[in-house]
Amino acid sequence: MMGKFFQKPDAELDDRVPPGQYLAKGFPVLTYGDTPTISTEEWQFKVWGRAKEVTFSWADFMAMPKHDFTIDFHCVTRWSKLDVRWRGIKVTDFMKSIEVEPEAVHIMEHCYGGYTTNISLEDFLREENFFAYRLSDNPLPPEHGGPMRLVVPHLYAWKSAKWINGLEFLDEEQLGFWERNGYHTRGEPWAEERYSDRFGL
Repeated sequence: MMGKFFQKPDAELDDRVPPGQYLAKGFPVLTYGDTPTISTEEWQFKVWGRAKEVTFSWADFMAMPKHDFTIDFHCVTRWSKLDVRWRGIKVTDFMKSIEVEPEAVHIMEHCYGGYTTNISLEDFLREENFFAYRLSDNPLPPEHGGPMRLVVPHLYAWKSAKWINGLEFLDEEQLGFWERNGYHTRGEPWAEERYSDRFGL
């Protein structure tokens, strides 16, 4: 299995592959539950909580500046994929379209299918984060989170929520699905923040 699907990274990649990770030869698909199928015509994105409530359509997002991104992608299940090519909208550009209250310090990412994951506002606002709608020159497929997902390259991939459809701005940290079930609240790969101390893992 290791030789067919994964390989140990060479030493010269030590600065790109976090501890305990193996390189994936493909792009593995890991999903809890069913894969939602949402057309761009019906897709909506809502902002609420400690922010002025607003709902965006697909056309609203497509009117924002778009960029190409090539990033390394790290999953908590110990695989990494290097130089993944995406197209999307920078989080920092999206933030110009909403009004957030000063009390907001955390965000709950909400998704079609009911998945949630939390992220601090500080981690969310990093310049390299983006909403992806294309993968390797093709529309983002449903199994990889299409029609749109968040990509947060500096954290484990469960924070890069698939099928994202909303952000709830919070004045304190709340836990999302995997965080309530034993995963770390932040998930930084280089520190191997895989599991929560609350569960003795």
